[in-house]
Amino acid sequence: MKLCLEPALFAAAVADAARALPARPPAPVLAGLKLEAAAGQLTVAAFNYEVSAQAALPADIATAGSVVVPGRLLSDITRTVKGHDLLDLELEGSRLVLTSGSTRYTMNTLPLEEYPSLPKLGEASGTAAGADLAQAVAQVAVASGNDDTLPILTGIHLTVAGTKLTLAATDRYRFAVRSITWTPTSDTTEGQALIPAKALLDSAKMLAAAEQIDLSLPTSQGVFGVAGPTRSTTMRALDGKLPAYQSLWPTEFEATAIVNSGDLTAAVKRVALVAERNQPIHLHFSQGALSLTAGNSDEAQARDHVDADFTTETGAPLTVAFNPAFLLDGLDALNTDSIKFAIVSPTKPALLTGITANGDDEDDDALNYLLMPIRISN
Repeated sequence: MKLCLEPALFAAAVADAARALPARPPAPVLAGLKLEAAAGQLTVAAFNYEVSAQAALPADIATAGSVVVPGRLLSDITRTVKGHDLLDLELEGSRLVLTSGSTRYTMNTLPLEEYPSLPKLGEASGTAAGADLAQAVAQVAVASGNDDTLPILTGIHLTVAGTKLTLAATDRYRFAVRSITWTPTSDTTEGQALIPAKALLDSAKMLAAAEQIDLSLPTSQGVFGVAGPTRSTTMRALDGKLPAYQSLWPTEFEATAIVNSGDLTAAVKRVALVAERNQPIHLHFSQGALSLTAGNSDEAQARDHVDADFTTETGAPLTVAFNPAFLLDGLDALNTDSIKFAIVSPTKPALLTGITANGDDEDDDALNYLLMPIRISN
């Protein structure tokens, strides 16, 4: 194998493929990145039996071939040489030589014959804009769980219905839902899949710049695929599905409040400094104002306030308590000028949605963030 390529493109491809490198490789060869040079391009691939990633870039190939090299080391090397003009790669026996200007690296290779075949991408079920998918995945992923003993809660549930793709995630304490437009490209106008949140988040980030990406719902082998012009990933779907969120969503509310997002985020961060682990932050809503408190009389205490447009059926003030980290996650994910709190009661989930710069509610497809309050002791 012998080729010449652009270092910056190579560094980007290696960085994208390396997202699938396992932290603890189930087999030594899976700590490597597979490089395959053929037909005027170099493909960089990684696989960990659950997730695969491939990134392609143009290359001037003198001799086609394949090789597997230590992935982390190659990532470090490509970051250091990406500012150079050109990078030469040549396989010399069992070593890969990388030359850029006066810099030369020699790397031992891993057994190519031991590297497993990557899963095949299934037929595309539909297409979506890369930026739309990346934003939607990032918004709902904050609500996914990280407890591997409850794998269902570590996933993002995808539901296809007509021209709409809905993403949902929950860790039992909050539930995030967002929909985007997609175009079916097969007979699959309805379907669903539960995909590991971290893998989907990495894939969506990798393909965010693509104008259009293909999504393949799980095959009979349970493999879900996402592909763009030069990047593609596969991931094994999780068994099961999340609870039907429609039955959890409140439709009648005791009170609503609209608060400037930036002001509220800053106030929550200030007050949360005195909230010890697992301690809530209290939001006291009253006409024209929202007061925030945290801490207790035995330790540090904090109080702050921001303006709020508060409306309630009873006319009485209302206090609700939230986990400050979960609240900040929701505020950050909504990413709008103002936030609307729709509150049923201090003991039932509150619905957080965005308000546009014109003061209008965002459309139905925008992020809905359902947050469970913490019960306040008397």
